[in-house]
Order: sequence, then structure tokens, then C-alpha cells
Amino acid sequence: MFLVPVNRNLSDLSRSLDRFFDDSFFADGRDAGTATLRSPALDVSESETAYTVKLDMPGVAKEAVKVNIDGRRISVDAEQRKDEERKDGERVIYRERTVSRFSRSFTLPQEISQGDSSANLDHGVLTLRLVKRAASTASQLTVN
Repeated sequence: MFLVPVNRNLSDLSRSLDRFFDDSFFADGRDAGTATLRSPALDVSESETAYTVKLDMPGVAKEAVKVNIDGRRISVDAEQRKDEERKDGERVIYRERTVSRFSRSFTLPQEISQGDSSANLDHGVLTLRLVKRAASTASQLTVN
């Protein structure tokens, strides 16, 4: 017989693995009922007149995507739902494909013109073309 020293890190890892297998792996196909929140990866590039932002949002329908522009602040939200198709006599043993919610907010250096900007979702990549708001032209007031 031999003894293996158990330190705190190993004990925490053991509990985490137990919790993983208890809660999700052998969950008898039950949903936890909560949406998985994901923060999609993004790339930002800039030209003289606009920013181009690309976000990975696999499996999301374009109708589910909401893009909010508030000055320099951009927020992207989407919810992906997996439809359940069950045949008679079939039961789910394991499920990873549940409701997923994508959410990402970021601030750009310049304000955005919402009317001139556009969004396109193609093959799971959301591409935003965010047009920079033109600086207001200087004018002079006449003193009466």
C-alpha cells in the first residue's frame, strides 16, 4: 500500500471533475434550463471612413442578431436555440447543444453614424461596417 499526498489544488480538481460528471455528463438528457453565455471572438480593422468588425457567431440566424449603436459604444446580442427532434421511443442520453446566448460590447475611438452603417451575417461570421460620424463643420455666429 502506498499513500499519495493530496494538496489543496488536487482536491479542488477532484471536486471539479466530480461536479462536471455529476451535473452534466450523466444528466439523463435533462437541460439545466439556463442559456450558455458566450463572448464571440472579434477582429477590428479601420479605414479613413469606417471600422470593419468581424465576430464569430456560428449557428445563429440573422433574425436573432441585435446590434445596438450608442455613440462610440457597440453592443451585439444574439440567442441561438436548438430545436428538439425526437422520434417515438427515443430518449436523450447526453446533450451539449442547448440554448446559447452571444453577447459582446466594445467602445471605438470615434462615434458611429448608425444610418450609414451596415451588418451582414454569412457562414457564421457577422461583419459590421461601422461608418465614422463626420466631424461637424465649423460655422461662425453673427453677433447682432
